[in-house]
Amino acid sequence: MRRRIRRLSTLILLAQVAILSASLLIGFVLFAVTARANLTSDYQDRAADIAQTFAEMPAVQNCLSSGGSVCDDDVQQLATATEKRTGAAYVVVIDMDRVRHSHPNPALIGKKVTEDVVARDGKVHRATDVGSTGTTANARVPVFDGSTDTVIGEVSVGIRESSVAAELLGQLPIYATWIVLAFAIGTAVSFGLAALLKRRTFGLELDEIARLLQEREATLHGIREGVIAIDPSGRITVVNDEAQRLLNLPEGARGRRLDDVLVASPIRDALTGTTEVKDAIAVTDAGVLVLNRMPVTLAGRPHGAVLTLQDRTEVTGLTQELDGERSFAESIRAQQHEFSNRMHAVAGLLELGRTDEALQYLNEIRGTSADLDRTLRTHVGAPMIVGLLLGKAAEANERGIDLVIAPETDLGSSPDRLQALVTILGNLIDNAFDALSDSPAPRRVTVAIVETTESLTVRVADNGPGVPDGSVPRIFESGYTTKRGSRYLGTRSATKGARHSGLGLSLVHTTASRLGGTVTLASDAGAAFTVVIPRSGARSTTGSPRQEGSR
Repeated sequence: MRRRIRRLSTLILLAQVAILSASLLIGFVLFAVTARANLTSDYQDRAADIAQTFAEMPAVQNCLSSGGSVCDDDVQQLATATEKRTGAAYVVVIDMDRVRHSHPNPALIGKKVTEDVVARDGKVHRATDVGSTGTTANARVPVFDGSTDTVIGEVSVGIRESSVAAELLGQLPIYATWIVLAFAIGTAVSFGLAALLKRRTFGLELDEIARLLQEREATLHGIREGVIAIDPSGRITVVNDEAQRLLNLPEGARGRRLDDVLVASPIRDALTGTTEVKDAIAVTDAGVLVLNRMPVTLAGRPHGAVLTLQDRTEVTGLTQELDGERSFAESIRAQQHEFSNRMHAVAGLLELGRTDEALQYLNEIRGTSADLDRTLRTHVGAPMIVGLLLGKAAEANERGIDLVIAPETDLGSSPDRLQALVTILGNLIDNAFDALSDSPAPRRVTVAIVETTESLTVRVADNGPGVPDGSVPRIFESGYTTKRGSRYLGTRSATKGARHSGLGLSLVHTTASRLGGTVTLASDAGAAFTVVIPRSGARSTTGSPRQEGSR
């Protein structure tokens, strides 16, 4: 079984040597054929010169003019001398009757030739002749009468092809030397090229390169993270399916600049920057993304960057759901702790015999927390929303904020879009609490939830300072915040321990947008956010949420 060559450098070297060998061999053969043709033409010209000189001899002209055979001996002697002096194979003189007057073979003198007199037209004729003396480079020249300038015969001179071949063989070694030298140089260059390509491919062979490519494609398109590689000029060189989905990139994005295929946004600023980005959180209409940007440097020179994107939408949703459950549990613990304290106070008053004061204290308790609990259970049927609001009420009580449930609140026990409702309601209430952190008393947050057959409306209003006019155009941008001390992580690298501020309203915007809802802001005596989400099967036709404000 023939062994298969696997080394890339060997294959390249063998291929180059084969091409050089074939090219040089063909060139050498073509050169030899051309040189042989040129030498034959040169020898025919030499034969023509010999024949022309011989035809102009007076003895030859007089012999053919007389028409007799008495001069044949003289012509034969001249022809023999000429053959010896010039190296010609033969010098044959023929008259117009085709009779030979000279010939290397004396027996043929005085006999006719079979072919006609070619030089009858008065011109010189050159050809390769195959005659009794062998193959020759032949020339036939007319013999003119010295007085009348009429053609009276012809002189045929031939030089053997062996002489032509001998001269050709004498020249070929020189050219063969040049051919061998060119082959050696070409082989050395091919060897150098093979070594250079081997270094450029990091010593990998063809099978290894093919396997790496297959593994790269399988890995790149099989992982659930988005991966994008860009060159130093910002052009996309690698992009997988997940990255195209998460960023909504157009088909044929590879080879184009990243800032040409992405709309202007904090995400584009983060991905097209020059600094390193670690675990930056960005909120888009499609969900919540975690961005990483790692510049690549080889041999001290920049070679672009590698970008990774992770879809954290489901994780964020589960986190919001867990926050709701945690708020519910915390509210229960807070109520239990507060209930124990109140019972201890009542027990102490009874032990002291102050029954009137104990009764008055119980009436006060029933008039405050009992009212909120009764209001929630009357207007809100969903246990998760009740728990969320109870937890937020306990937090509001600790922060000195009055949480009010609007009388128009009406929510069933199994509301549509429950997960989205938890996300929107929790973030809006937290946003309102933060807005009131520096406001003087009284501080109040009003919550209204209204469920109809067509939509679900959530309204959270506060009596805080409202939204600054300069912040209104950017309120729903991922990472943007007006809270002092917060860090903007939308386009900057996230340092360890940094606060992920500026995401609450962005999540509200994204959640409502994904469900076809709207978000509006009113800034009369504080800020009031209203979110309207269509019920399942009744998508809104109003387009994306109106971005009118944030903190």
